[in-house]
This record gives sequence, C-alpha cells and structure tokens, in this order.
Amino acid sequence: MTISPELAAKIVDPKAYADGTVYEAYRWLRANDPLGRIEAAGYDPFRAVTRHADIMEISRQNELFHNGPQAVLNTQVGIRKSLEFTGGKPLVLSLVQMDPPMHGKYRALTSAWFQPGNLKKLEWRIRELAKAAVDRMFDSGGRCDFVNEIALHYPLLVIMEILGLPETDEPLMLKLTQEMFGATDPELNERGNSSLAIKDESQQLDMTSLMEMMSYFNALTEKRRANPTDDLASVIANARIDGEPLDPMSTMGYYIITATAGHDTTSSSTGGALWALAENPAEFAMLKANPGLIPSMIDEAIRWTTPVKHFMRRAERECEVAGQKLHKDEWLMLCYASGNRDEAVFDDPNNFIIDRKPNRHIAFGYGGHLCLGQWLAKMEMRILFEELIPRLQSVELDGEPAMSQAVFVNGPKRLPIRFTMT
Repeated sequence: MTISPELAAKIVDPKAYADGTVYEAYRWLRANDPLGRIEAAGYDPFRAVTRHADIMEISRQNELFHNGPQAVLNTQVGIRKSLEFTGGKPLVLSLVQMDPPMHGKYRALTSAWFQPGNLKKLEWRIRELAKAAVDRMFDSGGRCDFVNEIALHYPLLVIMEILGLPETDEPLMLKLTQEMFGATDPELNERGNSSLAIKDESQQLDMTSLMEMMSYFNALTEKRRANPTDDLASVIANARIDGEPLDPMSTMGYYIITATAGHDTTSSSTGGALWALAENPAEFAMLKANPGLIPSMIDEAIRWTTPVKHFMRRAERECEVAGQKLHKDEWLMLCYASGNRDEAVFDDPNNFIIDRKPNRHIAFGYGGHLCLGQWLAKMEMRILFEELIPRLQSVELDGEPAMSQAVFVNGPKRLPIRFTMT
C-alpha cells in the first residue's frame, strides 16, 4: 500500500507533534498499514511501526534490530553534516546508540544504581526538592505557567542532585538540555541549527550546545577521578569496561543521556499530568478523594504524554514482522506514542483515565533498551504529586497551553493554570 505524501509528511513534521495531528496519521496507519513505508522529502525511506505488538516484537530482538548508527530520525542533510563533523562517528555515543554486546556492558555500569532499592536512599532529598517546588507554586499567588515555573526545574534539580552538580549551575543545565531536545522548536532553540533541525545545504551545523555540555562534563570527570564521591558522576567517571577506563566519547555520552533524558522526559510527563488533570475535573476529584491512585495516575500521565515519541532500528538481515517482509538495512521508526494509543491494547485510549488497569504502556521502551531511569522518573513524579495533591484544591487552564515542536522528544512547553492551594 502506498502511503500518501500528505500522511508521510505528518510523520516527519515537528508541528504535527505540537498540534496533535500526528495521532490521526498514527490511527490511519495502525488500521491500514501498521508497518507503512514512509517516503518523505529530505529523509531516507523508513517503516513507521505503529502497533503496540509490533513495537514490542522488534524491541525484544536486539540482535536482529540494531540502534546504530542512527538511533533517531534525521534528515539526509543532517546525517551527512553530523558525520562530517565527527569523522564518521555518532555525535553522542550513549546507551541509545549502542548494540550488543557493547550495550549490555555499558548498561551494567549503572543498572544497580537505578534500581528502586538504591534510589530509596535519595527519597528524603527528592521530597525536600518537591516540597520546595510546591511552595514556589503556592507563592505564585494562584496563577503560574506550571511547565516553566515548576515542571522544568524540579526534575532538573533531582538529576543535578544525583550527579552531584551544584544548584548554582541550574540555569546553564536548563539552557543546554532545552537546546538539545528542543532543537526543532524555534522557541526552545533560537539557533535552530542542530543536526535534527537542518533541512537544506545552506544551513550550517551548530554544535555549540553539545560542545558546551561536553566541556562542562569533561571538567566534572577530571574532578571525580581526582576526588571520587558517592554520586552518579563518580560512578561514570571511574567506570571500567573489560578492565579499561571508558573512552572520552562513551564517558561523555553517559553524562549527556543522564542529564538530558532524565530531565526532559520527566518534566514533560509531569507537565502532561497536570495539564490532563486541569482538563479532566472528574479525574482530579477522584485523585483528591483517593491519593492512593497517584502511582496509577503517574503511569497514565506517562502513557498519555509519551515524551520519547520514537527511536529508530535497522534490520540486520531479511526477516518478517507481522506477516510483512523486511529487507536487510531497512530503517524502522518505533512510534511509541502510537503504540500507547493502540485500540487493540487500551480501552478508550484517547481519554486520560487515572485508574487505568492494566496499563501496559511502552513509553519507557521495551526489551534490552528499556529505560534505565524509569524507576527514578516514577519516584520523582510520585513524590511531587504526594506533596502537591493534598494542598491543591482546584486547578484549571488559564490560557492556551502548547506542546513543543519536536519529532523525537516532545511535551508541554507552556501550561498556564489558575488554581487554589492551602
């Protein structure tokens, strides 16, 4: 079946992720061509994998479907210019770009650190940060932009805490993480010339944000190697693979994926949760009456928002998925946000239901690349809403909210609300 140029364009258009029209394209693809071949101007052809079951099947076969060398959708020009800049290597070498057996070795370096039992020791400090965030909201006088005043800052401060970074560096870290993941949104990245934003030959690749982040973490590595502490930065700086220290690119990739992914995804889900509660007063009333539903509400907010919209995979050999033949080197876009609205898995998938059970969402991925930080993200959100919900008496929208324009990581960028608190 031929995918229309209009529908194919939706899948690669950052604006379609901001205005939500991409969900219409997903719905059509799930029903008519769930592994549809997308041919969009400026991009290499790829398959859009839109059904929950197919995303899971591909995700569990890490030997057959590889992440490298391009784990995120990019334009042909963007790919070429970034490879020219690095001499043929990935811009950032993190767990996201790694395949077996290297991926398993690098993942093992911090997997124990991110387990619930280890994270529990941080709960008291995270609760302090959550209380401070709720107090700031109260002090705003009943009106605020929840994203820019609360949701962006609280998860970033948590990530900085676990990395052992000084709170005074928050403005710099916020700027850098927003520019990296908001690359295609003109409001979030004024330069707009990261590889993901480049559409034609006239644009010059601007790696300023990446270079600033690398410089920052290079200095941190030197400090933690000279004087290790008990934070995650010390684990990364002093890690060894097969008895050898991590090379500079891998060390940097670990820092960057922790700082950026751990911040933007959690802030997006946090903003998405309050946006949905403001638009669904019955669900908010249910949560107020039964705060024990907070963990369930958080899972639903993560499904509802699905901040990481996709990752790419490449078939290592000819194979078959859902009765369709795939050729060697075919590029596949795992559309997590589509899988999380799949009617075959979720009843009433387009509604926000805080007590949804079961909730088999795949917002954290699946298989070998299941997000290492999922327990931290859910703990952060749980603690924040445990502090907020008892004090929040009412909440409603106070203007027009907005989502970011991004095909990769996308979430609320503006959420004006009016509320009452005790």
